[in-house]
Amino acid sequence: MNALLWSWSLTGLFLLSILANGVMGSDEMDLFNNFSGTNMFQKQDDGADVLMVGLTLVQTAAAEGAVCLDGSVPGYHLYRGYGSGANNWIIQLQGGAWCDSIEDCQNRKRSRVGSSTLMETPIEFKGILSNKAAENPDFYNWNKAVVRYCDGASFSGDSENKTAQLQFRGKRIFLAVMEDLMAKGMCHAKQALLSGCSSGGLAAILRCDDFSSLFPPTTEVKCMSDAGFFLDAVDISGARSIRRMYSGVVNTQGLQNTLPLTCTSHLDPTSCFFPQNIINQVKTPLFVLNSAFDSWQIENSIAPPSADPSDSWHNCRSNFTCNASQMQFLEGFRMSMLDALKTFSMSNKNGLFIISRWAHCLAQRKDTWFPGNSQPGEDKGIAVVVGDWYFERAKE
Repeated sequence: MNALLWSWSLTGLFLLSILANGVMGSDEMDLFNNFSGTNMFQKQDDGADVLMVGLTLVQTAAAEGAVCLDGSVPGYHLYRGYGSGANNWIIQLQGGAWCDSIEDCQNRKRSRVGSSTLMETPIEFKGILSNKAAENPDFYNWNKAVVRYCDGASFSGDSENKTAQLQFRGKRIFLAVMEDLMAKGMCHAKQALLSGCSSGGLAAILRCDDFSSLFPPTTEVKCMSDAGFFLDAVDISGARSIRRMYSGVVNTQGLQNTLPLTCTSHLDPTSCFFPQNIINQVKTPLFVLNSAFDSWQIENSIAPPSADPSDSWHNCRSNFTCNASQMQFLEGFRMSMLDALKTFSMSNKNGLFIISRWAHCLAQRKDTWFPGNSQPGEDKGIAVVVGDWYFERAKE
């Protein structure tokens, strides 16, 4: 199947699974009401069989000014590929929200998402990072690296605040870690995928073309954003909670100097931190994996406690037990997400899979990534859909 037809087939899957019924039926509503946040999927006891990977610190990064918020050197976890995957690479950018003020960033630098001195090690590699063929058939034997997140701005800053003793060097961290990995064999990659979850999913969009530029034209390079499509949405009070937060991130770290010029040339910098305003300018093939009912966005952007002083959204926000009017509001959010992706979905190089589950991050979980865990109404597991897109396999 050629790239153009593949784009249309994937768009068809998107339309079939999301748009076939403009309003959820009673059965779908009952299914949603049984969900419970990140615990909505069956918990599986992986025991000692889970791949555990230790932390590597990039000591040379300090000389390049590529440091965490507190000035410590960045790090990553690397699992070596083998066999047919020996020259293929997955780079996973870790998520963990953002800091949107000096005080917030100072608090953050005293945590594992602000200092490599506090990072736990080893960490689990599951989902797309798994080394088991039965769980991860397309990528199990690839080289895999998880880049630790310690800058608070989706690997995008390049400034500092000497008075507050804060380093905002996310973009330098990304480049320094990539340089280290290139020296460890990634320069010979035949295939490469940059991915990320949540704020790391946003980073995967922002750094996608930078990642692609590291390789020769002979390397097949693509990117995937998992739960990173954060919308510039209105919350239940009529305010824009996430825009207010993003404005704080952009202004605190001076991101106006590092965000894509293709966006900042005609929009304000805060708008250019939202994926909806930048994905159509990404040149590298990009896959968007997201829930139309993203649990993080519902809890923090659509119905945050600050916008809900009466706490009337508590049950809906915490376990998706929502009344009719709340569901109507969330339906509006879902349709806004689909509308924001229309142009993106028409490109013959891009792919997307939008699900209607109350969830956040899907590719690094065994119970959501594993092909055998597709849900009713989904004819393929997420791993198969992503693999079909990456390898441009014909739809059977």
